[in-house]
Amino acid sequence: MTDHDTGPSAGAPTARRSGGHTPTGRSLAGHAPTGAAPEGVPPARRSQAGAQDPPHRSTYERWRPSQAVRATALHAGAWWLWALGLATAASRTTNPLLLGLIIGVAGYVVAARRTDAPWARSYGAFLKLGLFVIGLRLLFSMLLGSPVPGSHALFTLPEIPLPAWAQGIRLGGRVTAEQLVFAFYDGLKLAALLVCVGAANALANPARLLKSLPAALYEAGVAVVVAMTFAPNMVADVVRLRTARRLRGRPTGGVKAVLQIGLPVLEGALERSVAIAASMDARGYGRTAEVPPAVRHTTNVLTLGGLLGMCAGTYGLLAAQGAAYGLPVLGVGAALAVAGLRLGGRRSVRTRYRPDRWGARAWLVSGSGAMVAALMIRAGSVDPAALQPGVVPLVAPTLPLWPAAAILIGLLPAFVAPVPPKEASQ
Repeated sequence: MTDHDTGPSAGAPTARRSGGHTPTGRSLAGHAPTGAAPEGVPPARRSQAGAQDPPHRSTYERWRPSQAVRATALHAGAWWLWALGLATAASRTTNPLLLGLIIGVAGYVVAARRTDAPWARSYGAFLKLGLFVIGLRLLFSMLLGSPVPGSHALFTLPEIPLPAWAQGIRLGGRVTAEQLVFAFYDGLKLAALLVCVGAANALANPARLLKSLPAALYEAGVAVVVAMTFAPNMVADVVRLRTARRLRGRPTGGVKAVLQIGLPVLEGALERSVAIAASMDARGYGRTAEVPPAVRHTTNVLTLGGLLGMCAGTYGLLAAQGAAYGLPVLGVGAALAVAGLRLGGRRSVRTRYRPDRWGARAWLVSGSGAMVAALMIRAGSVDPAALQPGVVPLVAPTLPLWPAAAILIGLLPAFVAPVPPKEASQ
């Protein structure tokens, strides 16, 4: 062996071996190797190569709603069916306690499951609109009178005499507590309907709802979606401009401030409409395939007849007198409309990329709204006095227990719908 053989290259294998492990699992330096158990501790049983122990998950983590990503997002139509069910329930009663409970259920679900998108911020605007409707209804009752007789006079307004052809209408006069309570009940009912519609606007993505429409309604659906997103975008513009004025130290109230904010809002709406028109033209909006005239005429008849039947059936369900024929007419109209839409889909030349799925959570959400509506309709036929409290004589309304429990079923989406990304990250 030469001196060159005893250099570093020759001793490298020896160094690697001296740094290795002895058969007893200890290194020659006297230190435990990385990952080895200390002395006196029995070695743990090794698992198979590449296997990892599953993380421990509590019962809440296993059953809580998943995060709302594209694959698990709730179908937009489920939110609208749920909201329409609550609106149907609100239309069956004038009990302020039940109407307040419906508004509270809708508000809780919106607070638990809405996102930070612009359309999700419109719920507050619908609440303010509902309060405005209640105030307007009370004002009209005081100025124009009410057919409700009352014995508890509150005050008397100066009455303006009207000509003979305006009999039955009065301006001013005596204002009673009974007529104000009746006007409040009526205004609160309309406010509850607006709140339910606002909840659907805040929870359902308009673009995803448009993708779920049948091909025959695509053009009309685009117009409806654009109209639905106008109010939320306008509310977002108003909030943004008010915040900018507040940061600059400028007033945000008064007629002058409203005019200065309104002009940029209208300019933004015009710019968005021009951009939408350009994008629709680039995507071939309005272009259809050639179909025989007989198929086109049959499609129009089926679709128009079906939609009219659905409108009549919906009115029957909402009106107290039409509950008997409302559901059959609604079913027949829906069948005709589906047949017409399937036949009219032949004219559409567009494709649908990654359509939203109607899963089990969508059935639970829409089913909860339908259950609330069905139980309230049933309660109206069993105990109508509890749902329509009288105002003559003036008595305090009572809370019927099982209709109130039926309304609480509408809280189910707050627990089964996917969690918005912001909430899931907290």
